[in-house]
Amino acid sequence: MMNFSAYRNWQPTPLMKASFLLTIATLAAIAIHPAIWPWALAVVVADHLLLTFAGLWPRCSWVGSNWTSLPPAATERGEIAITIDDGPDPEITPAVLDVLDRYGAKATFFCIADKAQRYPALCRDIVRRGHAVENHSMHHQYHLPFLLLGGWMAELNAAQDALTKVTGIRPRFFRPPVGLRNPLLDPVLSRLNLQLASWTRRGFDTVERNPQVVLAKLLKDLKAGDILLLHDSNVAHSSTGQPVILEVLPPLLDAIATAKLRTVTLGESLDRCRQTSC
Repeated sequence: MMNFSAYRNWQPTPLMKASFLLTIATLAAIAIHPAIWPWALAVVVADHLLLTFAGLWPRCSWVGSNWTSLPPAATERGEIAITIDDGPDPEITPAVLDVLDRYGAKATFFCIADKAQRYPALCRDIVRRGHAVENHSMHHQYHLPFLLLGGWMAELNAAQDALTKVTGIRPRFFRPPVGLRNPLLDPVLSRLNLQLASWTRRGFDTVERNPQVVLAKLLKDLKAGDILLLHDSNVAHSSTGQPVILEVLPPLLDAIATAKLRTVTLGESLDRCRQTSC
């Protein structure tokens, strides 16, 4: 049986509160005037379509807190975050780490927990080199937006435990596969003390084979506070046969340095935010 008291500290967004009140009011209206049920049903359907849209829009914060950029204090410090999804990959991730080392850059790796269990030494190497490993689900399955409360809890909690066992550090951020979710994710994030993180800009490097196109997308309006998204697995390969991320990272890091920005992990930004009460 679901223990709903476990979620008592969850604070729903204004949209979630309004949706709940609308549903109650609609049911009350039908009880008083049963003949209006077709109109009431249309209102409820429209409301749920809005909630569905909000969940399927990766950068939306209508159904829960969502980092689409770093906190304002990080922007003032000239910080920027590179996030890398879908690993670890034994062929690509070590090369990515070498590039980051050469530039003295830090990144946040959103790792799939069952992959982390297959390559634990690689995950530990990510942390050893000064980067962060965060939660990208246990299995990276695309049915997650259809999960109910218990399903979300099982998936995320399993990933939390697995990644903590591998790295010794409990993740503080979650990014769902492809950024897709539903309104039931937010109370689970609150329960597990996880912060949802999407991105400011992504290069679509899982499908785009031209590194210059990916780079242009990431560099468009580049500024402090941006969260950039790349992939070190399930990634497209360029015409030279190289994973696109390996051709994009060097010029991207050059541009970040030229703009006098400093790369940080999401965890660093969160810690500084808490210290300054931002």
